[in-house]
Amino acid sequence: MKAYKIPEATVIRLSIYSRQLSNLRKAGVETVSSEEIANSVGVSSAQVRKDLAYFGEFGTRGVGYRVDELLGNLTKILGLTKEWNLAIIGAGKLGSALALYEGFRQRGFSIRAIVDVDHKRVGLDLAGVVVDPLDRLETLIKERDIKIGIITVPAAEAQRVTDRLVDAGVPAVLNFSPQVLRVPPHVVLRNVDLAVNLKVLSFNLSHNS
Repeated sequence: MKAYKIPEATVIRLSIYSRQLSNLRKAGVETVSSEEIANSVGVSSAQVRKDLAYFGEFGTRGVGYRVDELLGNLTKILGLTKEWNLAIIGAGKLGSALALYEGFRQRGFSIRAIVDVDHKRVGLDLAGVVVDPLDRLETLIKERDIKIGIITVPAAEAQRVTDRLVDAGVPAVLNFSPQVLRVPPHVVLRNVDLAVNLKVLSFNLSHNS
């Protein structure tokens, strides 16, 4: 089934399921029920079964799911059987923190390029990746087969940088800037606005107290 027919919320939950299954495997657990998965991630067992049903039949009635088998299937569904090369645009505090985050590498995402306009940052080594000048962006995308661009530049520059990524053939963008970006339909865009999430928390705190 094509990815565009799958609700985005389902894809997000699949990622959470895979993380929990990975933890279970590390703990030596061999089988798990939909109820156990549901309880561990905060959804209903019916939701777990519905999410998995988009992709086929898994598990055995009365027995549950084999942890290794289900984790393997989710890894394939999420496209994590291959390594995806990333480029971070902006080597400031946020970009540097992301570059040093080990979770990317552990999950099959490889930071292959980091660029910045500040000559004081160019040449810095961040977890084995040397910061290049922004002028080399298109060359690096081609040479290092970049598939995902991570935007951590100021809002005023975010669209311009995104346009360069798109023109260079990058098919996916993860935006950490507060700028609302425009991309063509064939490019996948995800926005991570920390301020918006904090405001949501503030709203809930204010109305639940």
